[in-house]
Amino acid sequence: MPKPPTIRDVAAEAGVSRSTVSRVLNGAVLVKPEVAEAVRAAMERIRYVPSHSARSLNTRRSGAIALVVAEAQERLFEDPTTSTLVRELNAVLPEHEQTLYLTLADDDRSRRSVVGQLRSGLLDGIILTSTHGNDPIYRMLLDAQPTAPVVVFGAPFGDGRKLPYVTVRDQSAARQLTRHLISTGRRHIGIIAGPQDTGGGRKRLLGFRAAFDEQTAAAGITAHEALTDNYSWVEGERAMRQLLDQTPELDAVFAASDLLASGALAVLDRAGRRVPQDIALAGFDDSVLARQARPQLTTARIPFDRLAAALIEVLLARIEGRDVEPVTVDCTLVLRESTAVGDVTAADSKASG
Repeated sequence: MPKPPTIRDVAAEAGVSRSTVSRVLNGAVLVKPEVAEAVRAAMERIRYVPSHSARSLNTRRSGAIALVVAEAQERLFEDPTTSTLVRELNAVLPEHEQTLYLTLADDDRSRRSVVGQLRSGLLDGIILTSTHGNDPIYRMLLDAQPTAPVVVFGAPFGDGRKLPYVTVRDQSAARQLTRHLISTGRRHIGIIAGPQDTGGGRKRLLGFRAAFDEQTAAAGITAHEALTDNYSWVEGERAMRQLLDQTPELDAVFAASDLLASGALAVLDRAGRRVPQDIALAGFDDSVLARQARPQLTTARIPFDRLAAALIEVLLARIEGRDVEPVTVDCTLVLRESTAVGDVTAADSKASG
């Protein structure tokens, strides 16, 4: 069996020194573009595959980034936003010669394992998501700085505020969604709010509340709240039953995620309450659940492609030792059948601010 080609073979094929080939492999910027191109063409011709372990020794990087989900295993993929984020990160990371790994950190043992891998150099950095409250992993990661680059997806709490993060304008989008429900002529509007120990859950409830003012009060428009412990179908069902029991005249509901809205829709169907004729219903995320629902859900679209690009940009900056600022991205309001009045229509409008 023939031996695989080496750096020496690449150098001979390209007509350059072995050190030049090494510099190209390690991404050095001082190599002339035409020389770098000649080296890459030579590697392709002789089918040279760089040694990952050798490159790691030279660059002191593993080429591995972990998406760390601080969520119980049984709920990991119940909400399709997790798989959407994984897909979008995987679409961008190969451009940076990085591989994405998915891991859970929902107890002390798994948290210590993640931080240990980061400190030992097995991971170049982590993207942390689905954290609740002042999660212990925040302090563990802060104690591991500066050798543990990390970026948080979503506005963090407590110690997490000291870490760089990327988030969306939840509050603004929630306010616009609620104002849309008011504009359809609904008078008794409820919210199925997300967990209040998460940034998104708290901001979306604040946005709902901000949609009501003296004018709506004078018009007899009332607001009603049901809180949830997590973003799940079961919690959406429970909160919807609570709202119906408390406010029989309820005629609109904003659910803080499409998954919560899907659970609510099942309860409304069993109760014989038609959507949108009897009750308008809106979600948040614009996940596949919003498009598969019958009727399709009005929702706030989270731009996961832009978020993934921002998360990677911030994390790579931290890996390189650069300071970064938090990044906030706009959502987009998507109007569908579930909040329609009269003829079913669909339209998009930007939710920003």
